[in-house]
Order: sequence, then C-alpha cells, then structure tokens
Amino acid sequence: MSSALSDLGGRRPSYRERVADALRAALIAGELRPGEVYSAPALATRFGVSATPVREAMLDLAKEGLVDTVPNKGFRVTAVSDRQLDEYTHIRALIEIPTTAGLAVTADPVALEALRPVAEEIVTAAAAGDLIAYIEADQRFHLGLLALAGNGHLVEVVRNLRQRARLYGLTALVEQGRLDASAEEHLELLDALLTRDPEAVRAVMTRHLGHVRGLWAAH
Repeated sequence: MSSALSDLGGRRPSYRERVADALRAALIAGELRPGEVYSAPALATRFGVSATPVREAMLDLAKEGLVDTVPNKGFRVTAVSDRQLDEYTHIRALIEIPTTAGLAVTADPVALEALRPVAEEIVTAAAAGDLIAYIEADQRFHLGLLALAGNGHLVEVVRNLRQRARLYGLTALVEQGRLDASAEEHLELLDALLTRDPEAVRAVMTRHLGHVRGLWAAH
C-alpha cells in the first residue's frame, strides 16, 4: 500500500472523507480489485486506521456505485463493462470538450498558469509509476480546469463520471511506458489554452479523452 494511503490522519469531520478518498484512490489504481470482497477490519489494518471510518467510507463508495455491500462479509468492488466505459467517455466528451475549448476565450491566464505545477505533477508521477499520485493530480487538474467555467454542478457531474469509470489496468500501462503520453497532454492542453486557440484546445481534449478510453480498453 502506498505511503500516501497510510497518511490518513486529520481532524473530524474531514476524517471520514479522507479515508474515502484514500480508498477510492486505491480502488482506481487497482490496489483494490474488481470482484474481490474486502472487510472493513482488514482494510482498517491495511490502512492503519480504525474500522469505523473505513466502514462509513465504504458505505459512501457504495452510494457511488464503486462497491457493493456483501452481508456479513464486507464490500465487493464492482466491475465496469466496456459499454459503461464508452458511455462515460461519451458523456465526458459532450461536457468537457466544449467547456474546455470555451476556456481558451474566457479563462484568466493567471488562473490557467496556476494549474501548470499540477500538470507537471502528473508527468512526474507517470514517469515514476506512482499511480496514486498520478490519479490524484489528474483529478485536481481536470476538475480545477473545469471549475474556471464557473459551473459547480458541471464539475460535480464530471467528478462522478470519473469516479464511476475508474482507470483499470494502469499498472500494466506503467510497466509498458504508455502512461507518459497521456500525462504530457496536460501540459499541451495548458499551452493551447494560453495561446487562446479554441480549436487547438478542442483537438487536444478530443485526443486526450480518446487516449483515456484507450487506457481502459487496454485492460
């Protein structure tokens, strides 16, 4: 288990949410595998926390459709079908491509430039094969970018789609060195936004989402 997942200390009421975030990251990275049943006490031991917040956090993940409750045993990680992945990608494309292209005209360049360190974190994490860091930085970048459009509901819809989709097979892709290209696209996207070129932004976003779907398909 990544050391990032073990550092779950914090003050309530954010403690439960932090545990849920760590569990979600482990699930997305494939450290918690589809079809496997995990008990709250076993996960608590693995994460170095008590069972109660783990149980509460897993119930939150069940509401998101990421796990199913298994009576008297724990929680089973749900699988995502190819059809579901295609549907999630289609919805993301309908939302994210035009929204991001519009930011080439409306976004404050200073706000865009502030996302560059996050994009660089993604590249660094991909090069290091650190899936947890990659996923967390990737989410901060994309949701932070969409937030510049000023529509909080849109951001939450995309957050939910990302959580439901997950990125299976990332470990194999890291070993094959195929994650770096997707990571570099974040910097390319920022550069296109800062040159105020909506069509270039649209092209990069279209390619990026297609690349993401390719990561799923590779699994």
